[in-house]
This record gives sequence, structure tokens and C-alpha cells, in this order.
Amino acid sequence: MSLEDQAKGAMDQATGKAKELGGQVTGDKQMEAEGKAEGLMGKAKQMFGDAKDKTVEVSGDLADKASDAVDDIKEKF
Repeated sequence: MSLEDQAKGAMDQATGKAKELGGQVTGDKQMEAEGKAEGLMGKAKQMFGDAKDKTVEVSGDLADKASDAVDDIKEKF
């Protein structure tokens, strides 16, 4: 799922950069601003995807540690 967020984010960044440059070339300040905003949204989507990946990783580590702790307790009894 986070790979999808990252891919969409990269696409938004590229589209935003193209709009921004198009606005600069044509002198269209609104298009330039929209491009910058779209690029920032793309960056945010990528960061969200990274955060989701990290959350899954950390939760997996915690589950492993909890399982190990339960196994240790069982061995003592």
C-alpha cells in the first residue's frame, strides 16, 4: 500500500514540477503556484508512504519481541 503512495507522490512531484516550469516559461504565476503546491503534495504523499512502511516495520518488530517474551515465560513454567 505504501508503495502506491510513494508512486503517486513521485508522479505528483513530476507533474507539479512540469506545471511550475511551464508557469515560469509562460509567465503564468497561477500555474507556477499550482505546480509548486502539487509538488509539495507529492512530497507529502511520499513521506506518508515512508511513514506507513516504518509503522509496519516497527509493529512487526514489537510483535516478534512480544512473542519471544511469551515464549520465555512459557519456558520458565
